[in-house]
Amino acid sequence: MDNRYPLLTSPIQLGRTIFRNRMFSAPMGATDITADCCPGPRVQGFYELRAKGGAAAVTVSELVVHPETDGSHMLHLDLETPGCLAAHAFVADGIRRHGSVPSIEFSHSGQYAGTYMSDKNKKESLNQWGPSDGVRPDGRPVKGLSVEQIADIVRAYGEKAALAKRAGYEMIMIHAGHGWLLNQFLSPYFNHRTDAYGGSLENRVRLTREVLQAVRAAVGPGFPIEIRLSGSELFEGGYDVAEGCRIAQAVEDLVDLIHVSAGSYQFGFFHTHLPMFAEHGANVWLAAEIKKHVSKPVATIGAINSPEMMERILEEGKADVIYMARELLADPFLPEKVSSGREDLIVKCLRCYTCMAERPTTFTRRCAVNPLVGRELEGMEVQLAARRRKVLVAGGGVAGLEAAVTAARRGHEVLLCEKSDRLGGILKSEEAIPFKHEMYELGLTLERQAREEGVKIRLGTPVTPELVATEKPDALILAVGSRPIVPPLPGIEGDNVIIVNDYYLEKDKVQDTVVVLGGGLAGCECAVHLGMEGKQVHLVEMRDTLAPDCNIRHRPILMKQIADHVTAHTGLAGLRVTSEGLVCRTRDGREELIPGKTVICAVGQRANRTDVDQLRRSAPFVREVGDCVRPANITKAIYEGFHAAMDI
Repeated sequence: MDNRYPLLTSPIQLGRTIFRNRMFSAPMGATDITADCCPGPRVQGFYELRAKGGAAAVTVSELVVHPETDGSHMLHLDLETPGCLAAHAFVADGIRRHGSVPSIEFSHSGQYAGTYMSDKNKKESLNQWGPSDGVRPDGRPVKGLSVEQIADIVRAYGEKAALAKRAGYEMIMIHAGHGWLLNQFLSPYFNHRTDAYGGSLENRVRLTREVLQAVRAAVGPGFPIEIRLSGSELFEGGYDVAEGCRIAQAVEDLVDLIHVSAGSYQFGFFHTHLPMFAEHGANVWLAAEIKKHVSKPVATIGAINSPEMMERILEEGKADVIYMARELLADPFLPEKVSSGREDLIVKCLRCYTCMAERPTTFTRRCAVNPLVGRELEGMEVQLAARRRKVLVAGGGVAGLEAAVTAARRGHEVLLCEKSDRLGGILKSEEAIPFKHEMYELGLTLERQAREEGVKIRLGTPVTPELVATEKPDALILAVGSRPIVPPLPGIEGDNVIIVNDYYLEKDKVQDTVVVLGGGLAGCECAVHLGMEGKQVHLVEMRDTLAPDCNIRHRPILMKQIADHVTAHTGLAGLRVTSEGLVCRTRDGREELIPGKTVICAVGQRANRTDVDQLRRSAPFVREVGDCVRPANITKAIYEGFHAAMDI
């Protein structure tokens, strides 16, 4: 078989352990952690799925090594809690059974203790410990650790390392980045100590070296130890990449892999978890620079979802290992697809933050494009149905395509009919917005998957009662989508008005000044895109809040982009469109012209209920999915399409 990615699929040896390729699964917090901080039954499936998908290593996140100074809901490991060691053993074994190396991340969040706790009362009662006395940005006091406490934390790292090895983990990642405790000691911004643990770089790195020495003593020679560093803290007062290189040099004799990330929890969530507005691989330069100064292998991470980019990073000597987190939530089988020459079927991460927003909201995991995430116990692959059925899918948007692919994988005979001349539905409208291109690509990927699974596709074919009567399906999945709402404003039909769904078809008509009517997610992102292009953009919303339909992780970053690129107006209701722009009514009843040569209408979508109503009783099994039920988002469409097909 022709291998397009010889470096990416080649093995690498760390310590005495051989890893089957260069694609590693980065630490991601799981769901179902028990009240006493042990892995629950769903934790094993969560990590095992990425091992089954072909990742060379799968890192379990995060083991709190010293609960006495770092209370958290995250994982603990001890011999006192009944079943704790056994639960970790099942997790490690679940990863190893698929040929992947089970790794576990050791963590201490220092002054951010309890960051991820769901129990807010307990969180408020925690002491915050760090290198030095101080006050966090949110006003919480921070206490400097005593030398005795530091010694006990070092001891705990060694103790937990011995237990992790006993449980079956075969690599340990020491988290010394992102503003957690070891990073706080490394950072001149946080560390103001005047003893042996502060001041010079030699002193600031002392705790990290002691931790690594304790871990090595516990696991013995040849056992891979990895350190995760922020190559640069990327904020004023923190250390830069030159200091990051010196830190890497100061610890490389004690580790087998230097994992280079970026940023700090203090100021840069968007550096450590790159948003859709950032370039893919935006942090690779940090790994590349550090690699010039060390002899040990270096790993890189940060919005890398293209095997072409991964291979190029390795070819150019910028890193030796590629880590992925969200991308392996979106498609756990990416490594297997790369290795088997099926990279065109990779489902790419949308960087929509659905996965990260779900944890503080419901304390679970969810991925917009992967309905298996967090629910792996229900099955890691689609199983064949007991009886083959004939399935008709009405609509070729994301919900219809997901339903068709899933039904075909279950062994059903599937016919998908789409009334337009292209599949993809509303995802087609994302083609012209670069930072949403993965959403456009999702439609293309689902179409390729459908064709590979043998789905029969008819374009230019609306599903009518007559067609259903002719085809006589056993099951009918209605995924007929929605249509844009066009408010009945004078001038809305003018040549200077573009419906946001049609922007990709009419983008050349957009002039240098634009008014976007509608401050929901679609309107906000379109406005940001136009602002990034250098246009003067006004965003008009009648409510007091922009993008209320945006999740809690994406929204702050989106608001920053709006502040940088757009002039936003809330509390304004559109009255009429003129050649000069949009005339609005203010809260106090005045008329105000918002100037713009082009007006883009983005006030929302309306479900195609008429199409649904005429078909809802035309087959033995009928299910409505996606926007035709209620316009929402990709997550809802994917989940409803998937589960409708699973129910047939």
